[in-house]
Amino acid sequence: MKADIRVALVGNPNTGKSTLFNVLTGLNQKIGNFPGVTVDKKVGYTTLPDGRTAEIIDLPGTYSIYPKSQDESIVFSVLADRHNAHTPDLVVVILDASNLKRNLLLYSQVADLKIPVIVALNMMDMAKKADIDIDVNLFAKKLGVPVVPISARKNEGTAELKKAISFANKFAFQEDSIDVNSIAPELVEAIQKELNIENPYLALQLAHQHETLKFLTPEQSDRIEELEKEHSFHSQKAQGQETIARYAFINDLLYDTVKKPLTAQGETHSNKIDKILTHKFFGFVIFFAILMFMFQAIFSWSSYPMELIGDAFVWVQDNLHHVLPPGPLTSLLVDGVIAGLSGVMVFIPQIAILFAFISILEDTGYMSRVTFMMDKLMRKVGLNGKSVVPLIGGFACAVPSIMGTRTIENWKDRMITIMVTPLVTCSARLPIYTLLIALVVPNRNIWWVFNMQGLALTGMYVFSLISAVVVAWVFKFILKGKERGYFIMELPVYRMPRWNNVIFSMYDRSKAFVFQAGKVIIAVSIILWVLASYGPGDRFAKIDAQYSKPQYTQHMTPDSLSRTVSSAKLENSYAGVLGHTIEPVIRPLGFDWKIGIALITSFAAREVFVGTMATIYSVNGSAEKMESVYQKMKEAKNPDTGQPVFTLAVAFSLMMFYAFAMQCASTVAIVFRETKNWRWPAIQFAYMTVLAYAASFIAYTLLRYKV
Repeated sequence: MKADIRVALVGNPNTGKSTLFNVLTGLNQKIGNFPGVTVDKKVGYTTLPDGRTAEIIDLPGTYSIYPKSQDESIVFSVLADRHNAHTPDLVVVILDASNLKRNLLLYSQVADLKIPVIVALNMMDMAKKADIDIDVNLFAKKLGVPVVPISARKNEGTAELKKAISFANKFAFQEDSIDVNSIAPELVEAIQKELNIENPYLALQLAHQHETLKFLTPEQSDRIEELEKEHSFHSQKAQGQETIARYAFINDLLYDTVKKPLTAQGETHSNKIDKILTHKFFGFVIFFAILMFMFQAIFSWSSYPMELIGDAFVWVQDNLHHVLPPGPLTSLLVDGVIAGLSGVMVFIPQIAILFAFISILEDTGYMSRVTFMMDKLMRKVGLNGKSVVPLIGGFACAVPSIMGTRTIENWKDRMITIMVTPLVTCSARLPIYTLLIALVVPNRNIWWVFNMQGLALTGMYVFSLISAVVVAWVFKFILKGKERGYFIMELPVYRMPRWNNVIFSMYDRSKAFVFQAGKVIIAVSIILWVLASYGPGDRFAKIDAQYSKPQYTQHMTPDSLSRTVSSAKLENSYAGVLGHTIEPVIRPLGFDWKIGIALITSFAAREVFVGTMATIYSVNGSAEKMESVYQKMKEAKNPDTGQPVFTLAVAFSLMMFYAFAMQCASTVAIVFRETKNWRWPAIQFAYMTVLAYAASFIAYTLLRYKV
């Protein structure tokens, strides 16, 4: 989409920047990457009151344009490089009205870069509750920029903000917040002349950051380095001098424009709640209780919609078999593509519920408290609290969580976090776990409250966290590093969740799951159907000849004969040959050759396991009796023993395998991209595969004789 004006949203973390982005753009947004780096780029579009289209870029949250991570370095790079395709025409700086002193540091730095600025004074409702009185007109006059009071959570003031954006071209540049020429004036002047830069503050920032800026040529960076030595420039000393000057400006500004209550009103509600929710003992009990409630709800609330989706796919398959003419194309469509998709689409309600809970926990501020509580535990295994954010994020998906490790400065901590994050149970494992648990765990309550299936699912999630922590402790002694990590985090105040944001999160994540998983599943289903429908040589012809003899046609019902022929053909197909080839390796785990095929195909993505099983049992089934993947797997029998294929031992053996196995091509790719070396994903794949085989073998051995 072509835009008339490009607007960047800049702000501290927890100022409501992403909320404002969602309000302005709605569903009209997309996520990509900034050129040359693996930092997410969120871009959306909105229509202004004058009819123009504005492109909105949500830049990563940062406290200062002095970067502490790759995410934060993007902010200065985008704002400073005037030749960058993403350089904005206007910057909207979002300030938390209840915490202006901290937020204004970033504003003053951005303003001095001489890009047109609008201030969005967010969370005005929270400021009023805290009896903070802001003279907005005087505040705007002293800053020399438009100031728009808003409450993004309540969608208040956003219309006025759009009006201000539409008049952006008429705004003059704001005055300097500080006298930049008082900080290393000779060096600043030399850099201005060398690079032909008019803005002295930009020249000062290049002195600080030239080593990490991609828009500078190596020659320019080397020349700045020479000038620094020539003028005896000390970056940290200059930063300190600048920060002191900026806070002097900020203090004077707030003294004239903001009035706060003279007397303290006692503890805030958030502090009172934190005494309970972050308690060193009860905090963990409450966290575990919340997890239990989440997974109980995932099972109980999703059962009816899942049943509807499953029945709908069965109805579609059944009708297509009767409407379409018999033949390979019909079989490919019905038994291949649709059967494969049905195995995953049926789990959309559970995925949506999972992300709804995650969104609520993030929106209320509780997820930050979990990170805070886990910091002490993380340090004992050689990590710091910054590792908790990727680990908790791993409940959703390991890929963005591994990308999120860029905020960890300590190399050792970051590598350990990358190596163990895939162990945390992600949403792709959810369809596998819920299907297998439903097959072997009774759907009944304990003490009238706790559903056994929900308890089993909770146990798998807790087990994954414990596994990640234990493996991290082992890596603590394997990887060597001298740096000491640190963890500084701001705890946002507790708020009610934004229900429209929760609904959007459910929709967005479910859509991503469907499209990302769907593409892989369709491709795998087609390949798998071909492998399962054709065999080497004349095996299929011999099977047809054998079962056309009178002893079979006269003594077996047509349906029984059809099933027998289908089973024989599947076993002698290319897929069957492949499955039988690996069966000796996986037999000690309780897996047959059909499960072996699913293990191979699901190396593309874990959730493909369910689609693969649906395709295999559809090819092996009868066109006259279409069933859901759950029903097909429940009725599957071992031809040697006559017992169900998916016993308690086999189901938990499979879950242990998927709990540890590195079965996600996207995760392998992102680990390589983040570490820039194939050695690390290779090590990760190897150790996780060994753990998966060992855990699966132990589970099957212990449970195989259980009645």
